[in-house]
Parts: sequence; structure tokens; C-alpha cells
Amino acid sequence: MSTRTDLSLAQRKRQLVSDELTESALQLLAIKGFDAVTVDEIVAAAGVSKRTFFRYFASKEDVVVQFLADMGADMRAALAERPAAETPADALLHTVRVPVTTCAADSERALRVVQLILRTPALHARFLERQVQWRDDLAAELAGRVGLDPETDLYPRLAAGTALTAFHVVLQRWSASDAAKDPVALLDEAFTVVAHALDRPQ
Repeated sequence: MSTRTDLSLAQRKRQLVSDELTESALQLLAIKGFDAVTVDEIVAAAGVSKRTFFRYFASKEDVVVQFLADMGADMRAALAERPAAETPADALLHTVRVPVTTCAADSERALRVVQLILRTPALHARFLERQVQWRDDLAAELAGRVGLDPETDLYPRLAAGTALTAFHVVLQRWSASDAAKDPVALLDEAFTVVAHALDRPQ
């Protein structure tokens, strides 16, 4: 038997189960509220056992945290792929536009998740914690682009943090409008305010 094939099939199956659990959990949490939903309800909606749930997630909070972790990984990958000649402001705008465009493309689902995070203190705290990690990851990537040390130079963290603050404010405005506003347009508007601070001073 081919162990590589078996592993590939097993990994695909694991990803499918994880995705189904995540989707079921996020839908229930968004509709009923974080505190009102139990793990039993999540597994019933997903059609799996509680034991299966705990193989993937330590708690219902971790379902949302994983969603946030994936968002951060997508942004770092997007920044790494931007053209080397692009200004830091443009590179960061296109980087942060990745999750914002995802929200715009599936606004009904994304709005439920964003409102759940912003309106649940425990989840909002985890969101802010994640943004610190995203800032450091983006700063490391940005520092490599401009030839600076992310540990000793102020610019990379300040620029990455400013871009993520713009992202956070856009999510808040978009969420408050119940998706009536275009999040991509809001992001572009936000970057016209902060872009001058994102390019490396000469």
C-alpha cells in the first residue's frame, strides 16, 4: 500500500471534518450567541461525535481562533508574494485587502463571524491577541523587503501595526453597517489616510 496516498487521503478527510465542524460552529455561534451554544449542539449540527470535536478543537472558542489563525497566514503569504519594487504602502494595502475581499465575497457568512468576534468580549480579546502575532509576522516580512531588522528597527512593526489598525477599523465600520458599506471601499478610504505613514522614511 502507498503510505503517501494513505496520508494524503487521511489529511483530506481530516480537513473536510474540520471544515464541517468549523462551519457548523460558526453558524450556530453567530445565530444564537457565543454563550448560548454548547459543544453538544455543534456536534449534532455537524453530524459527528463529541469525541471527534475534541480531536480537532479544545473548546468552541478555539474554532474561532483557528479561523483567525488562517486569516493571518493568508495575509503573510500575500505580503510575501507582492512585487519587490512595490512601495510598502501598496504592498500592505494589497495584503490587508485579502481578508477584506473574502468578507466582501461572502458577506452574509463573514458578517456573522465578524459580528460574533467583535461583540463577544472573550473572542474580541483573542482577536486582538492574534493581531499582535500578525503584526510581528508582517513586520518580519516587511523588514526583509526593505533591508531592516524587525527586532531593532521601529519602522517594520509600526508600519505593519498601522495597516492592521486600518483593517480593524474597517471591520468595525462594516460590521456596524450590517454589511451595507463596501468593505473594500472602506479599506481603500482608510489607506488614503494612513498611506503616507506606511512608506519607509528616507
